[in-house]
Amino acid sequence: MSPATSMVPFLAQAQEPMTRAELLADDPLWLILLKAVVILLIGPILTVFLIVGERKIIGRMQNRPGPNRVGPGGWFQSVADAIKLPFKEQIIPDTADRKIYFLAPVITVVPALIGLAAIPFGPEVTIFGERTVLQLIELPVSVLLILAGASVGVYGIVLAGWSSGSPYPLLGGLRSAAQVISYEIAMGLSIVGVALYAQSLSTGEIVDAQASGWYFYLLLPSFVIYLISMVGETNRAPFDLPEAESELVGGFHTEYSSMKFAMFFLAEYTNMVIVSAFATTLFLGGWMFPFVGLDSPLNQGWWPVLWFFGKMLLLLFGFIWLRGTLPRFRYDQFMKLGWKVLIPVGLVWILVISAIRALRTDGNVSTGQILVVGAIIIAVLVLLTLLLPEKQAPESDAVPVTGSDYPLPPLDLAVPKTTPRQKALKAKQRSTRKSVETGQSEAGKADEAERAEPASVTSGKESTDGNV
Repeated sequence: MSPATSMVPFLAQAQEPMTRAELLADDPLWLILLKAVVILLIGPILTVFLIVGERKIIGRMQNRPGPNRVGPGGWFQSVADAIKLPFKEQIIPDTADRKIYFLAPVITVVPALIGLAAIPFGPEVTIFGERTVLQLIELPVSVLLILAGASVGVYGIVLAGWSSGSPYPLLGGLRSAAQVISYEIAMGLSIVGVALYAQSLSTGEIVDAQASGWYFYLLLPSFVIYLISMVGETNRAPFDLPEAESELVGGFHTEYSSMKFAMFFLAEYTNMVIVSAFATTLFLGGWMFPFVGLDSPLNQGWWPVLWFFGKMLLLLFGFIWLRGTLPRFRYDQFMKLGWKVLIPVGLVWILVISAIRALRTDGNVSTGQILVVGAIIIAVLVLLTLLLPEKQAPESDAVPVTGSDYPLPPLDLAVPKTTPRQKALKAKQRSTRKSVETGQSEAGKADEAERAEPASVTSGKESTDGNV
């Protein structure tokens, strides 16, 4: 055997495994197109199943059957809706800005369809003989890409409300803008904690960093803040203030019908899929099976795709569960939760994570010591809250008000039988009737006087009469 031939196995063994980014860069064009088509179809296909699944689950929660007519068990109801919507009449308000009115649904739905491009659905696999990973793109800032794509859709909602030329859609669009600004900050703060712990903003590296422990319990406050923020981000109940039927008829899409309304519907459910997949990636270990290592057969091949979608469907069920159980928040309560609770807690939690990371980097402090110090701090805070004096309500005769400054009626409220306007109208009618009666009486007196007195004859008249 020649020396050159003997070096070939040694070089093959010394070759390092390719990273996710290198595998994706080595994908041929046909494989890139195949991944893009599959990722674009995930949102619409899951939307079809989510719509009918949501109606069936909420129907079961509310002791009613739900859709049960179209197809076996009513599972073709979404197909019937998809066939019906294109044939519905398109009604465009005369006051609408037509160009923006048509463009707004597109702006809403397109970012929702491309947000799954940076989500890792599984480990390294082989597709038709090509080694690749189940992901379309891998960037050092993939987390920021997904976050930006989820927030761009609000522009379509705001433009839809403004271009409709109607007050209720405009109010819904403004509500959506304020809502996304508020809860986008809280969501960003929860993701900052994950980035600090994983030391990366790449979705693939964040999943790999959870091999030693998932972040949903290691970073529990971040996980809770993200769960609340993703419901507010997607305008879902109980945070569906931009389309509150009881207040705004239908909100930002009141003036939309036919396929343009269907596009808003598609964007809402696709956004639910994106934020659920994002939560699975950041906090639930991504495609990894729990309690086993990366070298386990359960975490190799195509099995991890099943684990990923199972976690994602569990979060989507949480969306439906919230809608079926909780009433809609009042708008001031909703904004107070975002600005006065989630954001301050997120800032404090980031400081805690930074301190823990700094102590671990120093190396002189163990994990047990950190837990003991944390427990002492929590105990002190609990004691301080217990020692604070209770707030006493001031004694006053003023009418109590609710959180939104709407006065409550007093308990001894007596509803008047007539309103001031009714009193004024009755007084006016009486004065009119009295004036009419006065005029009639004066006219009657004049007639009686004419009948009682003889007609006067002037001297000129007498001279012309002559002798009779």
